[in-house]
Amino acid sequence: MLPSDQPACQVIGYWMSEKKSQKLNWSEFAGVCKLNGIELVKLDLQKPLDTQGPFTAILHKLTDIIALATQKDAEAQAMMDNIESFLDAHPEVAVIDPLPNVRQLLDRSLSYSVIRSSDLEKIDVFTPTYVELNSDDVQVNLSKLASGGVKFPFVCKPQVAHGSSNAHKHESSSQMSIIFNEAGVADCKPPCVAQTFINHNALLYKIFSVGDDHHVVKRPSLKNFHSSDQKTIHFDSHDVSKADSSSALSILDEGKVEEHQPDADRFSKIAHILNKALGMDLLGIDVVIENGTNRYAIIDINAYPGYDGYPNFFNSLLSCIQNTIKSHKKRLESGFDTGYSSDEKKKNLPIGRIHKKSSANSSTGS
Repeated sequence: MLPSDQPACQVIGYWMSEKKSQKLNWSEFAGVCKLNGIELVKLDLQKPLDTQGPFTAILHKLTDIIALATQKDAEAQAMMDNIESFLDAHPEVAVIDPLPNVRQLLDRSLSYSVIRSSDLEKIDVFTPTYVELNSDDVQVNLSKLASGGVKFPFVCKPQVAHGSSNAHKHESSSQMSIIFNEAGVADCKPPCVAQTFINHNALLYKIFSVGDDHHVVKRPSLKNFHSSDQKTIHFDSHDVSKADSSSALSILDEGKVEEHQPDADRFSKIAHILNKALGMDLLGIDVVIENGTNRYAIIDINAYPGYDGYPNFFNSLLSCIQNTIKSHKKRLESGFDTGYSSDEKKKNLPIGRIHKKSSANSSTGS
């Protein structure tokens, strides 16, 4: 299907879990789209996609399926092969967000590397020191922690940032640990990422990014910790940092502390820089403000978050889809190669480098 053959009514193929559809009240979004000449069609990834289109664009939340495919799950791999083969054959179809970029974001070590090499340093925003741990040998890991500048306490996070990080053990990507001393290093479960813990008075700022728009919400977070002989604390990040969380780990030992007014302009610049660096439109960026220095730190980032507390989310999402379709068409007409999911191109995708999203200007702002 050539761009000139696109139907008057644009068709957006989408895939997300039923749970996420209900959480986002997707039926309401379908009504918003219909009023704007857009039809939403849910994809069946177990059937040929050519029989379900034609599509103008594909919007997806495939993170859990990608994570399972990475762990050699045959059904998940077949679903990914299906959609990637379709996209290879149909470069005219825009994608939100590009699969290679999402796949890289699922690897915490790779995504931290991309974030660190971005322009965040120019606005005095940093990523805490981190190392990837792949060994069960405590001495090997201690040496790696020291060489990487990771200090106690640190947070041990599964390497896979979404879904099940181990298809056999069914470990969730939200299962984390706080390691306080050398003895606690034995509690790390490789493959994982060890990231220096930044004290931030139990307050996290989540930047919800949707293309050119963003919104910031405050969330509870972990209280202040220090290096000690304390035993390892295991926790689920979902129990700590959701909007309605009330974990004991969020209660400050110091009692109530003064809360500094965050810099809205800094948040805007963070969203702009990371959208450009990661080549993605739909991001949830976790930011904390370090005690004492008031420096802003990026501690995690995820694809297509829940957008809890985002006002008029559907309007921003619709605008993002429309802008992506327009800019993708311009790139196609200019002769730019928009195909990015072929096996050959995936092999040639350098570590630490992502595919730029289809837009006339790959950066996004607010």
